[in-house]
Amino acid sequence: MSAPGGDWASSPLLTDLYQLTMLQSYFDGGMHAEAVFEFFFRRLPPTRNFLIAAGLEQLVDYLTRLRFGTPELDVLADTGLFHDPFLAYLERFEFSGDLDAMPEGTVCFPNEPIARITAPLPEAQLVESRLLNLLHFETLIASKAARFVLAANDATLVDFGMRRAHGAEAAVLAARASYLAGFAGTATVLARPLFGIPIFGTMAHSYIEAHDSEIEAFERFARGHRGAVVLLIDTYDTEAAARDVVELATRLRGEGLAIDSVRIDSGDLDALSRSVRQILDDAPGDRIGIFVSGGLTEQDVARFVAAGTPIDGYGIGTALDASTDAPALDCAYKLQEYAGRPRRKRSPGKATLPGRKQVYRRYGADGRIERDVVTLVSEPRDGVPLLVPVLRRGKPVGELPDIGRIRERCAAELATLPAELTMVERQASFDVEIDESVTRLADQA
Repeated sequence: MSAPGGDWASSPLLTDLYQLTMLQSYFDGGMHAEAVFEFFFRRLPPTRNFLIAAGLEQLVDYLTRLRFGTPELDVLADTGLFHDPFLAYLERFEFSGDLDAMPEGTVCFPNEPIARITAPLPEAQLVESRLLNLLHFETLIASKAARFVLAANDATLVDFGMRRAHGAEAAVLAARASYLAGFAGTATVLARPLFGIPIFGTMAHSYIEAHDSEIEAFERFARGHRGAVVLLIDTYDTEAAARDVVELATRLRGEGLAIDSVRIDSGDLDALSRSVRQILDDAPGDRIGIFVSGGLTEQDVARFVAAGTPIDGYGIGTALDASTDAPALDCAYKLQEYAGRPRRKRSPGKATLPGRKQVYRRYGADGRIERDVVTLVSEPRDGVPLLVPVLRRGKPVGELPDIGRIRERCAAELATLPAELTMVERQASFDVEIDESVTRLADQA
């Protein structure tokens, strides 16, 4: 279940119109020679030190299922824009090319190819829009989530952002991207059957308000809920509610029932967490945790951690799922070679580097990233090659890792970041070296 959103999410019509009109022109001109396109980021926003590659599983699913059925062909015929021979060609259309990419969870930087498509020109062209749509969004959210993970110092992080996400697919893919980056799970239930992600939940203020008393609401929930009991305590008086929780925990303990934690969603979270911690410490049995939410950013989390605020976990919503400080990344999917010849764009500020490229990463004695070199595939350099074969002739080279292994990879990758790149605020930039083999080819193209 890797294509959320229903059948439309994998439709070949989920593209820009100009992809199809260009395809018809390629068809008319007999332009079917091999093309090489690369996906990369031009630059980082001011609030990013690095990115986390994500979305490859969804891209592979799209490429391997790309077909035009009768309904799609009827839609195109109805536009009046496409002639019958071209529509007959689309009826046989499928992706038969190669895909090389950085594995999901890989730390990456601007001007590095994240994915490379090698295929007949029409195939490589058509997939542009959906490829950008998938890789951009999940990389955007995974990179944002990684900042929270670095700031949280091992505290629990849960994705709370579905209600602010930009649509259904964005909500479930944000849950996936944040989980692979290190979040404990999500409140979005559909992410569990789709991706096997743990789901978490508490309660709303409306639940408290619907009862005649706060402690009645707490007790009814604690007795009826079969998972970890998390009680929302800031509807009225946060400290008074914390005392009610202690009283309830004392009574429930005799029945073998326990309260896992409380949630605070408003007010001065630092001060309230400290006072509530003191109150909760009077409760018998296992320690009751404190979970906070309410418009949190990674800067907030870093501040709480630095201050030693007694917070055990964070629910992260809008700042994550909408990536509010950097809602889009400057990325591109550009033609680098066609019919055996290097191709490049020379537009000011958007010039590209031609040729099929690879990224080699070198590590220092401390195991941290020391240098990335972008070179031509034909000119290997020292280091670990980051792009690996994923599809050959349209077929998977092997099984993609499950999300648990991607998550492990991402954690290992974050551990290789130079210390100055792990800061929430930008402390330094990481310069990617462009090998002379690439610049030489650019001069010739």
